[in-house]
Amino acid sequence: MTTKKKTQTQSFDVMVLGAGIVGVSTALHLRRLGLDVALVDRRHPGEEASYGNAGIVQRNGFVPHAVPVRSLQLLGIALGRSSAVTLDLATVIRMLPWLRQYHLASTARGAEAYSRVIAPLRAFAVAEHLELARTTNADRFYRQGGWLHLYRSEAAFRAGEAERQYARVFGVAYKELSDGDLAGLEPGLLAAGLKGVHWPESRSVSNPGAVVDAFWRGFIREGGCSLRGDAQRLTRQRGAWQLPCERSDVFARQVVVALGAWSGDLLKKLGETYPHAVKRGYHMHYRPVSGASLSRPVVDVENGFALAPTDNGIRLTTGVELAPRDAPVNPAVIRRALRRAEELFPLGQPLQEDVWLGCRPCLPDSLPVVGPSPATPGLWLNFGHAHDGFTLGPVTGRLLASMIAGTKPLLDPAGLSPARFLS
Repeated sequence: MTTKKKTQTQSFDVMVLGAGIVGVSTALHLRRLGLDVALVDRRHPGEEASYGNAGIVQRNGFVPHAVPVRSLQLLGIALGRSSAVTLDLATVIRMLPWLRQYHLASTARGAEAYSRVIAPLRAFAVAEHLELARTTNADRFYRQGGWLHLYRSEAAFRAGEAERQYARVFGVAYKELSDGDLAGLEPGLLAAGLKGVHWPESRSVSNPGAVVDAFWRGFIREGGCSLRGDAQRLTRQRGAWQLPCERSDVFARQVVVALGAWSGDLLKKLGETYPHAVKRGYHMHYRPVSGASLSRPVVDVENGFALAPTDNGIRLTTGVELAPRDAPVNPAVIRRALRRAEELFPLGQPLQEDVWLGCRPCLPDSLPVVGPSPATPGLWLNFGHAHDGFTLGPVTGRLLASMIAGTKPLLDPAGLSPARFLS
């Protein structure tokens, strides 16, 4: 006769759901404020979107990504020739109300509102990264040198003037470059006919996944608890939150939802709905041809892809795919990006067998939700970072941790409040 092993229970002040860079940073800051913290994920920390990005910590970025509106852009997208945007028609039809809101938020008025909220976050982003890196032995992954925006046409360069205007307003340095300047800065680029902008105050990392892993290991060393579990099994009982995990049941008075593209699934079960959409993206690593090299990430603004030097080779990250979050990989997306990337840099053999696919969680105003649920006591939100999860994870993690702990936040969180989506 066998006896059923009794399930262990553990109680914490806060349970953080999601171990990407947002969740890990939140958990680490909460621990440093003296709270007992459980960090829960179904996978090892940093294996979703935090793993697959271009590894850029942006000091710039004051204008939201706009919906393509030029006729040639739309024709290329419709014909499946664009490397910037790939569409699944049924998904786009379903997303039309969201896309209308997103378009309105990227107009001149919307960009003005976005810039006012995002500028303080970007002002702290690099310093917050470097502080966490210094204290968790992750600083070896960080590089100076900024990153490059590349423009193939004069029209695209002029369209980027709004970004440069806001950079001047907020005191962020940049330098406009000719093709000769680009060739001098990055000799490996095929720069003839290009224009560029160098953003020197941004930083980059050689291995985004290893950065998140180092932050997580720092959290463990400082007394945090990390557990495997499915956040969708979260329940609320007698004013506390309960979640069965692999080694024990976890109880906490406060819970943080930092599940990225999966946040909406859990919140819907809890009776809360946010206008949350997913932008899919891919990456592959390649060996450079003939000893060519890059010393910093570069992004082809018109075509949506980035090339970044990493510990695993040159990483090619794609533009946006609007398709169901859990749909199979679409190999055409990486093929189109590769064709355009090879016009700028001599990529050789792929260094991985399978293309990597990740999902960016996005709200229509391109800003995350960071703060307390307006409807559910003890529920805190930190998701929806869109293209900026890696950049902003440490700063929004610190911001939310201070709100939970009742200490003074490093900046005004009002513009990120979940309450802005109440009808």
